[in-house]
Amino acid sequence: MFKRKNNEKLDIELVNDSVNLLNKILHIMFILIGIVGIYLIIKLCQELQIKNIVLTTLKTIAPVFIGLFFAWLFDPIVKKLKEKGIRRVIGALIVYIVFILLLVLIIATILPILTNQINDFVKIIPEIYNSIKNWIENLFSNINIEGLDISVYQTNILAKIQEWGTNLASSLPNLTVNILRSFFSGFLAFVIGLIIGFYFLVSFDNAGDLLITLLPKKIRKEAKELTSEINSTFRRFINGALIDSTFVFIITTITFMIIGLKAPVLFGLFCGLTNIIPYAGPYIGGAPAVIVGFSQSPLTGIFTLVAIAIIQFIEGNFLQPMIMSKTTKLHPVTIITGLLIFGHFFGIIGMAISTPLIGACKAIFIFLNEKHNFINL
Repeated sequence: MFKRKNNEKLDIELVNDSVNLLNKILHIMFILIGIVGIYLIIKLCQELQIKNIVLTTLKTIAPVFIGLFFAWLFDPIVKKLKEKGIRRVIGALIVYIVFILLLVLIIATILPILTNQINDFVKIIPEIYNSIKNWIENLFSNINIEGLDISVYQTNILAKIQEWGTNLASSLPNLTVNILRSFFSGFLAFVIGLIIGFYFLVSFDNAGDLLITLLPKKIRKEAKELTSEINSTFRRFINGALIDSTFVFIITTITFMIIGLKAPVLFGLFCGLTNIIPYAGPYIGGAPAVIVGFSQSPLTGIFTLVAIAIIQFIEGNFLQPMIMSKTTKLHPVTIITGLLIFGHFFGIIGMAISTPLIGACKAIFIFLNEKHNFINL
């Protein structure tokens, strides 16, 4: 089979092609096995109701994770200060003071604007309802199909809209109380997390080495290399996502102000926050702004829709590839598949964490493959 026609030598090219094809098949099989394995683990967790137990536990100890996150985030800065002769405790204190001052400055600048625009948005909810109602009435009045009674559909749709408006008005006070309760609860967890994070940050320098020493000596070196690679993957992803989302927030807010959309800072902030979610985020963030835009006037709605489309085109095709090119380096199909799986089981939070988790899994696989050569990639 692998010999040339003269039966003298092996057909090296054919052998190489066969080996490459086998490697690709094995590669695909490993990916499929990994996907099926993740799916089975998630289904098992659902059957055992582990998700609820884990979520409750995570909610209880959330300040610890917040503290670990800030310690991990600020550690490189403190290390730089330490290299310049500043003690780690002093360096951590300097970083925290600067961070808190910046946080207070941002809140003092944005919060009054955001509060006013939330109030303005609440006030225009009846206008949105009336605009949607009038638009539907005009739409049905222009539809004239012989033998079809349109009025029945019009009555049912208007009844549903009125029911929605009534429910929204009646639930708004409770919704406001729940939002405030969640805000203060989250704020308290954030403050406690900052305090815990300071203590973690002071002793964060030797934490990784201490954990590595708990492992057997023969795998310590490999474990240190692997954790360093995963750490770099997460850090690059978060840095890129923050820069990307900040850009979207600023440019979207300015554009909404120029268009004349009501509550531009509110909707710009929402677009920036949801932009962390790859692919689906821009649509989630842009939908409320477009709805409010059309409630103001058809022209404002069209301008809002076009502005979001242009911003997302620039961000998705130029800015994000430039920022993320050196982060997880995942194929778009892999990212979309991860979003679908994690989004199905864990909602928006799952979609937000899917990309860095898949990136970490990829880093682990590549690291182990380089050490043990499972697949010739």
